[in-house]
Amino acid sequence: MPLHEIQSGTHECILVASGHTPVNLTMDKRLPYVDLARTRSKVVRIPIHSEPFMTWSQRFQSALQQRQQNNLWRQRLSLQTAQGANVTIESRAFLNFCSNDYLGLANQGGDDLRAAAQHWGLGSGASHLVCGHSQAHHELEQALARHTGYPRAVLFSTGFMANLGCIQALAQRGDRIFQDKLNHASLIDGALLSRASFHRYPHLNYQHLQHSLAQQPDTGLSLVVSDSIFSMDGDLADLSALSSICSDHNALLMIDDAHGFGVIGDQGAGARAAFDLGTEQLPVYVGTLGKALGGFGAFVAGDDELIDYMIQFARPYIYTTAIPPAVAEAMLANLTRLQQNDLRQTLNKHIHYFRAQARQIGLPLMESESPIQPLLIKDKVQALSISQGLRERGILVSAIRPPTVPAGTSRLRITLTAAHNRHNIDQLLAALDELVTPAILQPTR
Repeated sequence: MPLHEIQSGTHECILVASGHTPVNLTMDKRLPYVDLARTRSKVVRIPIHSEPFMTWSQRFQSALQQRQQNNLWRQRLSLQTAQGANVTIESRAFLNFCSNDYLGLANQGGDDLRAAAQHWGLGSGASHLVCGHSQAHHELEQALARHTGYPRAVLFSTGFMANLGCIQALAQRGDRIFQDKLNHASLIDGALLSRASFHRYPHLNYQHLQHSLAQQPDTGLSLVVSDSIFSMDGDLADLSALSSICSDHNALLMIDDAHGFGVIGDQGAGARAAFDLGTEQLPVYVGTLGKALGGFGAFVAGDDELIDYMIQFARPYIYTTAIPPAVAEAMLANLTRLQQNDLRQTLNKHIHYFRAQARQIGLPLMESESPIQPLLIKDKVQALSISQGLRERGILVSAIRPPTVPAGTSRLRITLTAAHNRHNIDQLLAALDELVTPAILQPTR
């Protein structure tokens, strides 16, 4: 498409293309280009940087240097032992308060996996729709559907891929997606990669959501997406309110129960069971197998029509190698273990004890009844310093900083598991009491 005239300034570009009317867009200086117009098959993009273009190496170096200078550098820990409440790193023992292994099942099932691998070997060898779908996958899908109370379920290789695939399959151009502003990155990316318009409402502000839905045109469909338990705040969405709002506005409700599956609801059946909703009131349910279940992968549960739709149209499902069948079979045993309520009872006792004792020593934890217990710190450097101080005392707690959380809300993300004991929690509390002073605490929201 030939460009007849381009005018550029600090804030606007105007594109005049043959056969098209001019398009005015406010430019985002964070992006190297601006999308000026969508044709039937093309997006017209024009660079907006006034400075000379960087080489790839210069771009990498600049981004990495900025990340380090802003105290936002991320580093990996290399565990030398199985995941658990006690781990070893660089030959040193640590108490682990930063995993998502909420029921302590990540290091269970080794014998089950060994036995399954004798039959299935190592890999699945193909995607589900070629020849990678096994009886082990099928039985796990059936068990997950029964456990969560849905007619059917379909497995995905990761939770991130489940959310991407689900949203991209559901939403099309002309549709509208509404999400809580603190939703997980996978949910946000799924909306951004879809062709639907994307709206984010303030955290847990359902009045704002309702108003936004009411203002939308009658054309297109509406999809409302929320986490159940929010991964960085630990608070719980009001699924009853969300379901009611969606019903009033003919919107489809999708819930990512990554941190709720196995943790809430009778026998760990998750958020739908915890709120006593029917499957038609929460029609699209996403769960992960890598947190409370202690395994790997994820699933989408729903009615027959929804699951058939996912299998046919969710690209991250169609074009990805299936998880190893031995892993799928081994997770059936962990699902049985997850259903034992004594693990959740132990976990809940730990949560209540930790919060009560933290209150006694003046630690203003955020409002959370989940295993995720965040402590807001005023400054990201101070959050890093406390995390390092805990590590020097043999305790692992992650310092969460932007861009994972909004600027000014850096925190210690403390996670409790059923594998911890009272002595472990007392050790953490004593270390926090020593390291955390009122001056560095951020008032809770």
